[in-house]
Amino acid sequence: MESWFQIIITIFSSVLASSGLWAYLSKRTENKDVKTEMLIGLAHDRIMYLGMSYIERGYITQDEYENLKVYLFEPYEKLGGNGSAKRTMQEVDKLPIHKFIQNKEDEHDET
Repeated sequence: MESWFQIIITIFSSVLASSGLWAYLSKRTENKDVKTEMLIGLAHDRIMYLGMSYIERGYITQDEYENLKVYLFEPYEKLGGNGSAKRTMQEVDKLPIHKFIQNKEDEHDET
């Protein structure tokens, strides 16, 4: 019984010490990091694009704000993103919130 235990321990130790196992784990971690970087980059691009569009327009709707803040910016921030997207979001937070999107024709009628 004791010899079987020694064989099992030897096999287990060999597997743990093998460079193949560590290479596999390292590569797997690296792939996750690349995917995280890609997600952060895509979220940053979308936050910047939408945020600047709303700032340029001068207002944001409730649905647009929720989409930008809850579904894009908050996960982006949790993944470690910051910087210009955070500054853009701070400017978006200052915008007035409208219930609907105004038509271009409506904007011309008001002037």
